[in-house]
Amino acid sequence: MADKEAGGSDSGPRGADQKAGGSSSPRETAPTSAYSSPARSLGDTGITPLSPSHIVIWWRTSELDVKRSGETRGSSLQKQQVVITTCELWLEGGTEPAFLLGLGLLQPLVWGLMWAGRRWEGGDPGVSNQKTPTTILLTPERKFHSFGYAARDFYHDLDPNEAKQWLYLEKFKMKLHTTGDLTMETDLTAANGKKVKALEIFAYALQYFKEQALKELSDQAGSDFGNSDVRWVITVPAIWKQPAKQFMRQAAYQAGLASPENSEQLIIALEPEAASIYCRKLRLHQMTELSSKAAVNGYSASDTVGAGFAQAKEHIRRNRQSRTFLVENVIGEIWSELEEGDKYVVVDSGGGTVDLTVHQIRLPEGHLKELYKATGGPYGSLGVDFEFEKLLCKIFGEDFIEQFKIKRPAAWVDLMIAFESRKRAAAPDRTNPLNITLPFSFIDYYKKFRGHSVEHALRKSNVDFVKWSSQGMLRMSPDAMNALFKPTIDSIIEHLRDLFQKPEVSTVKFLFLVGGFAEAPLLQQAVQAAFGDKCRIIIPQDVGLTILKGAVLFGLDPAVIKVRRSPLTYGVGVLNRYVEGKHPPDKLLVKDGTRWCTDVFDKFISADQSVALGELVKRSYTPAKPSQLVIVINVYSSENDDVSFITDPGVKKCGTLRLDLTGTSGVAVPARREIQTLMQFGDTEIKATAVDIATSKSVKVGIDFLNY
Repeated sequence: MADKEAGGSDSGPRGADQKAGGSSSPRETAPTSAYSSPARSLGDTGITPLSPSHIVIWWRTSELDVKRSGETRGSSLQKQQVVITTCELWLEGGTEPAFLLGLGLLQPLVWGLMWAGRRWEGGDPGVSNQKTPTTILLTPERKFHSFGYAARDFYHDLDPNEAKQWLYLEKFKMKLHTTGDLTMETDLTAANGKKVKALEIFAYALQYFKEQALKELSDQAGSDFGNSDVRWVITVPAIWKQPAKQFMRQAAYQAGLASPENSEQLIIALEPEAASIYCRKLRLHQMTELSSKAAVNGYSASDTVGAGFAQAKEHIRRNRQSRTFLVENVIGEIWSELEEGDKYVVVDSGGGTVDLTVHQIRLPEGHLKELYKATGGPYGSLGVDFEFEKLLCKIFGEDFIEQFKIKRPAAWVDLMIAFESRKRAAAPDRTNPLNITLPFSFIDYYKKFRGHSVEHALRKSNVDFVKWSSQGMLRMSPDAMNALFKPTIDSIIEHLRDLFQKPEVSTVKFLFLVGGFAEAPLLQQAVQAAFGDKCRIIIPQDVGLTILKGAVLFGLDPAVIKVRRSPLTYGVGVLNRYVEGKHPPDKLLVKDGTRWCTDVFDKFISADQSVALGELVKRSYTPAKPSQLVIVINVYSSENDDVSFITDPGVKKCGTLRLDLTGTSGVAVPARREIQTLMQFGDTEIKATAVDIATSKSVKVGIDFLNY
């Protein structure tokens, strides 16, 4: 294998995939970067390989397994008396996301006590909630004032002129998914048009949850609980890009949940994984089956799907009356339906996104293996709200709706609350109209804006399926309401159909439908109609809290997911021996008489490759020059698997290892000094390490997607 040298650069072109050994096929010249080549700018910090292959080490950690670094997942967990998960879930088929808190107490028989919304203030008329909406209010001085219903109600009651000075934000979670260039400096826009740092808003929200949770713990235990007594779990959608996941960790650090020095106190959990962990524990009375296959919950195949819908609706109704939940860390009856190697799909349908993940069961422990990388898209219930807004624009004019949202923000909130209540009443077999109350300020402002009445606008709009009621309401036919759901549900079904075409998903046994939007009968019917003959479709009884409960179980046993799929390709930028006719001429660098090919991406792991929990990929290098005093190794990532150079499109730098080679006085240093570079995979987050074997000096870095 040709020698290769790791280039070191703190900025520069991003590139891609190269097999160990540096071979690459002839290709077009890579695009010119705005930065100089890492090898050209910091060539004296390079290294060459000691051996032709890397070493893969599999660590199968359990709660009592000690990792080589000296850290123990189990011992770390035992230091904490409680696991708290902060899940941002979405209201049942609702317009707004909602945060919940779950508490998992470590007892001899491990169990989790779920606490959801006992102290949330406020609520919506006609809507029963265990969750509080993701709304936050800052004072004119940009200090935290309130969260959830308290924030919304206070803002609603402000004088309109005074309200213009306050910063009110809602539904801000999706900003992390939709921002392509997310950084620590990304801004959010408040209702009054003013900008505020997204990191500040998320940190305020998490700090509020921390205070609420610690107070609740102290009240229940009768003694003070401190933050050091807690392990925190924050759930995020699996389809979020890596920068968004890292952003949540940084916000948690700023909120004081944990610190970079004690990062193990905080776990980032993927929402469909959390749901999967809980679903495998289901008991018979905790689930409803919609499919036509043999039932596991006491319903025969002859029972109608409508009966399944009715059962699901009754479960939801009863569940809303309870505020405290017990999650037992035991084997449920559905376990008896699973055999070694069985596969199942979890469809996590929330307010903003839909996450799909495929797991395979490993018996007897019940560990899980991810078979296909998490997929999905922005197909949450917010899409239904967007269709309703489009309908209003069609009737009243886009210019009016935009002005109304700016001039009467509180009235706009009232209108969406009214729509939310009616949206939840949508069902496949509904025959009577749904009435949506228009706020008086909507009717009054429209008359001033247009010079004629709302009723006149409806008559002229040619929207036949929406009528005006003399009681001040829009009367929507059931078909009209169902049409608002159709684009979002069609996107979900299409995405699922694509997933079922994959070889890994061809023999799926179960499909678990979870998340707030899963409560919508229209979505249930569509999933049943499309996939009921392919697998058994299961809806957990407390479908809106499935992720929360699973996150507590994950916090108690983070090693339950044994194998994941890597979402990205990872590697380092290196120099290879230049081969005429094989390497692009613009990559040629002559250094001390040696011809090098610069900017080669040396792959550690490929996108969508299976990686075990704690798996290490290790490479051994040696300094290119014996006189080198520092080694700089840049880590790169790409969503693609077939790239060759760090200057290729889509490749991003995500870490730098800078190792000091001084201090060798009195130490016997071999002629070919060994520098080990290691990357640890399989967890929800990735770490890289470089070690100078001669001096035992080492440097670690967490993969960073926000600061490069």
